[in-house]
Amino acid sequence: MKLYVAGPMTGILGMNFPAFYQAAAALLACGYEVVNPADAGQGEGTWLDYMRRDITDLLTCDGIALLPGWASSKGAFLEVTIFKALGLPVRRLDEWLEVTTS
Repeated sequence: MKLYVAGPMTGILGMNFPAFYQAAAALLACGYEVVNPADAGQGEGTWLDYMRRDITDLLTCDGIALLPGWASSKGAFLEVTIFKALGLPVRRLDEWLEVTTS
């Protein structure tokens, strides 16, 4: 199963990349394939540029793993809205990790 990591980036020190990388590593260790938007790094693009790329990547996934604070992120909220509209699974990171470890 391929999971997309979603959470807040804007306004967080280091774009919250450490949390994204930690989540991706934990999911990979449980056997998931992972799409981590932090892997694209920080470039010169606008928020819209990032969201266009992220939504394209998101649509290749089977589920979303949510980081703490996701609901306060405009981008993560949009990603979750898309997945819910498509009827695809949306869970907190810890819930995805429990599925494979229980």
